[in-house]
Amino acid sequence: MDLQTIQSFNHDLLDWFHQEGRKLPWRETSNPYYIWISEVMLQQTQVNTVIPYYERFIKQFPTPSALASASEQEVLKCWEGLGYYSRARHLQEGVREVVEKYDSTLPERKKDLLSITGIGPYTAAALLSIAFNEPEPAIDGNLMRVLSRVFLIDDDISKQKTRKKFEALASNLIIETVPSAFNQALMDLGAMICRPKTTECTECPIQNYCLAYKEGVQLEYPVKTGKAKLRTLNYAVLLITDEHGRYLIEQRPEQGLLAGMWQFPMVALDEYAEQSQREQFIQSRVGKIDFRQQSFTYTHRFSHLIWQLSLFKGQIQEDRRLKEREKWMSLNDMQHYPFPVSHQKVIEWVKKNRQEHT
Repeated sequence: MDLQTIQSFNHDLLDWFHQEGRKLPWRETSNPYYIWISEVMLQQTQVNTVIPYYERFIKQFPTPSALASASEQEVLKCWEGLGYYSRARHLQEGVREVVEKYDSTLPERKKDLLSITGIGPYTAAALLSIAFNEPEPAIDGNLMRVLSRVFLIDDDISKQKTRKKFEALASNLIIETVPSAFNQALMDLGAMICRPKTTECTECPIQNYCLAYKEGVQLEYPVKTGKAKLRTLNYAVLLITDEHGRYLIEQRPEQGLLAGMWQFPMVALDEYAEQSQREQFIQSRVGKIDFRQQSFTYTHRFSHLIWQLSLFKGQIQEDRRLKEREKWMSLNDMQHYPFPVSHQKVIEWVKKNRQEHT
């Protein structure tokens, strides 16, 4: 595109954005800390899911100092249900660095932003453009999908060199417009019109510039290598009660998937096909339990794997010393602890079937 075409492209894009763009709470603030929170929450999560979490989070932690001084369990509880919990831990760690090194004020230099825990190239670019109005393109899936169609880019977007190509292309566009509006306009266009599997080309403000539309090949872009098949893991989720009607819960390790979250005890079952083998193995792990029945089975999906979960009800039959990171807990007290969605489903099931369980 020549300079005149770039300016025309940006004008049409931003004119559409100001009239049709999504009204989102983090777009109503210029506070870099709030924008940072929204960007972290929006990673791999739908906008409508994020909104109530964002509003609750900034209410509970209205300043960097408030978040920095909170306990990890408080933060995880506020994040409960949003998933990808390492985001919450990295956000808090990064905010603590900002409080300590930058007097609670987010730095405006890219180099400084990238030095903060949890801030990678995309988040740094989003903060620079949206919070500080610097001409820094935020390269994500929406931007690459839209621009690959507009410019008919055949390169595989899963490759790093292709990302660099989009970065150079977007840099030439954003320097001729309002940076914050440009990035957010492309985000909205990708979410509302130029979607992955369906397009609304007749409603698109930049249809006249789109080479894929002219060729009728919109849905063939972007080019991306196939994803690996998700791995499925089978687990028993143990709903174990004591003589007081309390339930055994455990805290996950401080590292790895769902780190620091609480759950009902889980036992991997992939090596045991028969029910009797599974029950014997479970008892060898957690002690003597009277299994009355397998209650129900459900599936929980992550981005990289699938959990196939079978819930077993049982009552402890002998005194059992609690291991480190284990607790006996009433249902009411569980509300004060952060549980992942997969185990919130168990809590909901117990509440609905309490009479039968007791």
